[in-house]
Formats: sequence, structure tokens, C-alpha cells
Amino acid sequence: MNAVRLHQRGGPEQLVYEDAPRPIPGPGDALVRVHACAITRDELTWGTTYTDPQGRERLPTIPGHEIAGVVEALAGDVAEPAVGSAVYGLTDFRRDGGAAELMLVRAADLAPRPASLSSVEAAAVPLAALTAWQALFDHAQLARGQRVLIHAAAGGVGTYAVQLAHWRGALVIGTARVANAPFLRGLGADEVVDYSVDRFEERVHGVDVVLDAVGGDTLARSWGVVRKGGTLVTIADSAPADTAARYGVRGVDFIVEPNRRQLIDIARLIDAGTLRPVVAETFPLREARRAFERSAPGHNRGKVVLEVSDAATGR
Repeated sequence: MNAVRLHQRGGPEQLVYEDAPRPIPGPGDALVRVHACAITRDELTWGTTYTDPQGRERLPTIPGHEIAGVVEALAGDVAEPAVGSAVYGLTDFRRDGGAAELMLVRAADLAPRPASLSSVEAAAVPLAALTAWQALFDHAQLARGQRVLIHAAAGGVGTYAVQLAHWRGALVIGTARVANAPFLRGLGADEVVDYSVDRFEERVHGVDVVLDAVGGDTLARSWGVVRKGGTLVTIADSAPADTAARYGVRGVDFIVEPNRRQLIDIARLIDAGTLRPVVAETFPLREARRAFERSAPGHNRGKVVLEVSDAATGR
């Protein structure tokens, strides 16, 4: 099969488009013919990209953990999803990813692909949408009528967070460049703060929830805008307990986890027109290096997606 692999740790310059062995399903696995695979700009820096579940070095390795495709085969102990069914999912970070024509996925992590989406659009959903869902609902328990501040609101996670918070009935404030303000209001943002001009902490006070996808100085300045007893969730940094206690805020940092049930709920929202994916740009599989280079600086509106198969854009 054709695949994009790294034979040593590094950046996009280490990516090689080449022939790779066809994977063989083990217990609990589904073999998926990948149609499209979204990439995350910093995944080549993750330790999990190069190690197995036991922490041992895993090279060569294939990146890409948001996929959409069709089930080609199942391990003997797996009954569903059915062979031939269209699926999407977030895959285990410690296994080879979807920048390949075929990949192995834990069958329990796969969900039916949203019927209204192409594979390219569906591949742009799992990691970012699950991160937003788990941050807002599992960790922050965001409720109707609350106020939420979402940093990097036009990014991969931010676009879903804005839509999900709006759907939940929260008042949504996002930080983004001014050029993205009309786009974000179209997704459901009630207010957009241009971080390049205004310091958000001078305009925003007493929110119930902050979702931080930036870290660093942005995170440090965010504690003070949360009301006492509110929640700050960061996916970009750590949330020190002593800092949270000093501000009287609940601090959470977490890593997104695959969740089939949540993907099914997300697909229903997508097919109902409540939630929509945002694709920044697409590249053919053989141009994965260029795709990673394109995504590296950040500030993309939505996700960069690899078209692995000719079927990637069909519904």
C-alpha cells in the first residue's frame, strides 16, 4: 500500500511517501481503507507518534489520527462496524495513523460517518470536535445561559467549540483576528475580541468557563477573567492546582480520548445542520510534507486534510 512514513524523529522534512506493508488486523481491530485523513500541526513533535503503548520506540511510523473511510476487514472477535460501512473516527495516538491507504483501528472507536459529509469533511471532525465536546461538556459542564470565552476560536478546536457552546445555549465570546469575526459570528459567536489589538482581560470579566487552546501567556492572563467557582480548561498547557486555588477557579488540563458514543452524537448534530466542519485546505497523500508545512505556522481556519483516495470528496 502507499503510505507516508517517518523513519526517524523530526519534522515534515522526514516524511517519505513510499510503499509500506499491508497491516494485518489483531484482536479488536478493523482494517479501514482510508479515504481522507486530517492532520494536526504539532503531531510530529508528540512522543506518542514514535512510541507504542508500552513506551517502546516505534519506527517507521505513520502520522494522522483523524480518519474517514470504509471498513475493509475485521478481526475474528469483531462483529461491527460491518465490512463495507462508511466510518470515521479518532484513532489511538500510539499506533500507526491514517496517512496511508489502509490502517488498523480499534473497531470500538469507529462511528458511522455523518451521512451529509464527504470523507474529506468527515476526517476534519473527530479530534477537534471530540476535544471541544469533552472540554466543554465533560470537564467544564457548560450549561445554558453561562458565558464562555474560547481562545483561538477560528482554529480547529475553536470552530467546533463555538458551535457546540452556541448549541448548548451559552453566550459565546471568542478571541481571533478581526478578519475572522464575521466567520465566527456565523458559527454562533456573540462577541469576538481581536487579540492583535485588544487585551481580552480588559474586555472580558466574570465568565463561567474559559477554553484555552493557546497556552503560555494567554493561559496566564485567563485565570483572572473566570468568576470564582468557574472553570478554566486548557488543551495547550498544564493547569497548576496552586494557580487555580489562588484564583478560586477549577483548572483542568486533559488529552482528548476516542469516544464512539460522542462521535455518534456529533454526527447527528452535523446531519441536522447544527454543526459543520471547517476544512482549511486539502492535499493529496503524496504531498503530506507540504500539508504539514502549510499547517505548521497555525492560524488556519479549520483543519488541513489529506485526500488519500479518489473517493475522498464523494458522499
